[in-house]
Amino acid sequence: MGRYVVGVDLGTLSGRAVVVDVADGAERGSAVHAYRHGVVTERLPGGPALPPGWALQDPADHVEVLRTAVPAAVRAAGIDPTQVVGVGLDATSCTVLPTRADGTPLAELPELRDRPHAWPKLWKHHSAQRQAHRINALAAERGEPWLARYGGRVSAEWQLAKALEVLEEDPEVFRHADRWVETADWLVRLLCGRETRNASAAGFKGLCQDGSSPAPDFLAALHPELPDLLPKVDGPLLPPAARAGALTAEAAGWTGLPAGIAVAAGAIDAHVTAAAARSVAPGRMLAVLGTSTCLIMNGDTCHEVPGVCGVVEGGVTAGRWGYEAGQSGVGDIFAWYVDRALPASYAAEAARRGMPVQDLLDSLAADQPVGGHGLLALDWHSGNRSVLMDHELSGVLVGLTLATRPEEIWRALLEATAFGARTVVEAFEAAGVAVDELTAAGGLTANRLLLRIYADVLRRPLHVLDAAHPAALGAAIHAAVAAGAYPDVETASAAMGAKHRETWHPDPARAAAYDDLYADYRNLHDHFGRGGTNILHRLNTRRHQSHPSP
Repeated sequence: MGRYVVGVDLGTLSGRAVVVDVADGAERGSAVHAYRHGVVTERLPGGPALPPGWALQDPADHVEVLRTAVPAAVRAAGIDPTQVVGVGLDATSCTVLPTRADGTPLAELPELRDRPHAWPKLWKHHSAQRQAHRINALAAERGEPWLARYGGRVSAEWQLAKALEVLEEDPEVFRHADRWVETADWLVRLLCGRETRNASAAGFKGLCQDGSSPAPDFLAALHPELPDLLPKVDGPLLPPAARAGALTAEAAGWTGLPAGIAVAAGAIDAHVTAAAARSVAPGRMLAVLGTSTCLIMNGDTCHEVPGVCGVVEGGVTAGRWGYEAGQSGVGDIFAWYVDRALPASYAAEAARRGMPVQDLLDSLAADQPVGGHGLLALDWHSGNRSVLMDHELSGVLVGLTLATRPEEIWRALLEATAFGARTVVEAFEAAGVAVDELTAAGGLTANRLLLRIYADVLRRPLHVLDAAHPAALGAAIHAAVAAGAYPDVETASAAMGAKHRETWHPDPARAAAYDDLYADYRNLHDHFGRGGTNILHRLNTRRHQSHPSP
């Protein structure tokens, strides 16, 4: 009789659960549950409209994944639930919510339900860029030592900028909040009844370095009440895959899992995926290609990488330095183009051929020579996470003519995201962090044209992970460690991680042509992103001035 663990991945639009064999990581069953409210961007459910840059979620949607997907996955596996020895979960990050001391989300209180700042702010909530600018300016002025570990800039996506935004725009909500919690940590508390903080989110998103958050006097210089944030974010700090507690009888009742099994510490989705991809050894970079892209690495030493999202001791696995970088929009950009910019005739033609419209676009664009479309795009439709760390930037497309075809724009957008990934890889290597191997995981690995472009642009072999739900598998690997089946994540990853589905090798001729196009991308990148012009910031300011904050 085998032993099993359950991994739960709370993504941007849905959650998924997998039942995994502890011995070899084989998936025995899975289930997916779409969030009822998805991403709340235009108005609160039954409530007020939201300005541009907002992205919220309903905490009840996350709980519903635990109530439906977990028992469904166990049923699909056909196993006796008593054989499950542990459960682990991950979530997008930084996705934070204010709660009362007992864990009740403020968004669930009737008196605060219509207050947007009471709701969980999803990772891609970008309206706190103004606060991020002030945090960065003050930290640079004071010479705060932690700033360099974040590439010299704090993101609007992270905990401090979002908390400052709440304090300045709705101080009553800030004062009502007893806790300011990452979604993964909040859900772990629901499972085991114990409040903990995972070291990964605390370090990468909460600016916790060497065991300490930014000092009270630094916070007070931003806002006199901001030091009150510190008791809202304290609590036991757990390393990756640590045992947060035991599954309570109540949580057992609505997950269908045995009470008392190990509950692993919460985790960031891309970070647990490194374990699923067997990419936890130094020099192995993982690119998680989804709505956004996260680029994750481990190292034995700390290097300060300009423009990186962070380097945190024990941030990916205990005992090593974890590195994160990424792009705020990848799959989101492709979805935007298909949903909002593509002529309706293409959807009709795809339906006639019985294929997804994305596949039609790929087929039409695949044989075009590199640069044959005459286009160049900047992948900043959701701002820039790395290496500029500026969410007031926006997408750019140049080279349009009256002869430009929609599939040519599509290919230019695919290429732009590959160019963005290359800027990150080059930043790592320039800072002395060697990238010896590159593996891709995530939903976008189904796009074979995209994989070919990435291999050519990056000029290196691209391994593709063979896992349907890689983040959930990674969460399950963490659960196996928390349950005592393995001594550490490295050992568990070697035994339970997925194999490569395929490897894409760069074509020398296409790679050489992309070198020239990438040089033009860097010129455009630096012109719009490094001070050649501030026109994108001015456009963003005008847009926001026409939509005041709630």
